Amino acid sequence: MTKLAHSPREGSRALDPRLLWTRRIVQLLLGLFLYGIAIALMVRAGIGVSPWDVLTQGLVVQTGLAFGLLTNLIGVVVLLLWIPIRQKPGVGTVLNVLLIGPSAQLGLWIIPQQHTPWLQGLVYTAGLVLLAIATGLYIGARLGPGPRDGLMTGLHARTGLRIWIVRSGLEITVLVIGWILGGQVGIGTLAFALLIGPMVNVTLPVLRVPDGATPASTEAAPAAQR
Repeated sequence: MTKLAHSPREGSRALDPRLLWTRRIVQLLLGLFLYGIAIALMVRAGIGVSPWDVLTQGLVVQTGLAFGLLTNLIGVVVLLLWIPIRQKPGVGTVLNVLLIGPSAQLGLWIIPQQHTPWLQGLVYTAGLVLLAIATGLYIGARLGPGPRDGLMTGLHARTGLRIWIVRSGLEITVLVIGWILGGQVGIGTLAFALLIGPMVNVTLPVLRVPDGATPASTEAAPAAQR
């Protein structure tokens, strides 16, 4: 007897929209939570952090406010900068602003400050690897870019400048301001600049949720910014 061919409808069960939508939400929330923990690991390593976190540290020094709270406040300010460049946030953008700060603060409460050089390197490396995984998770959920990514891509679209020029300009600006305010710049800052891009290029394709779950939403650029 001739074997009947499977219909496209039968093969589409692997892409059940409800299951993929659930995966996207869970993956987004997990990615944002782990992103905050990764930031806390790198801060507690004490050998330098990413440019945006240097800015946050500098504001902590100047204001005495909690790191997590300032992370949220900076996210809100950056999101407001989307208005003149006409960027539209997604649900992932809003949750990014709300959730990474509390997660980072939780990590800072749990993780002790490191002072031994080999432990500093180990903790920083763990944070950097975790951050690359977390970035792949939340960007791969395809529910909207982080506020800093959206600012970068929006400025790129409005000015016509190359994306790397816009990104470098933003990161150098916040790095210098943060350093002047008292944020920590070190070998970890350089490691972040050199390594996070290639690492996210590995994690993002692996963790990207397949197409077909829901109507298309704005995706973040493949960059490790919140």
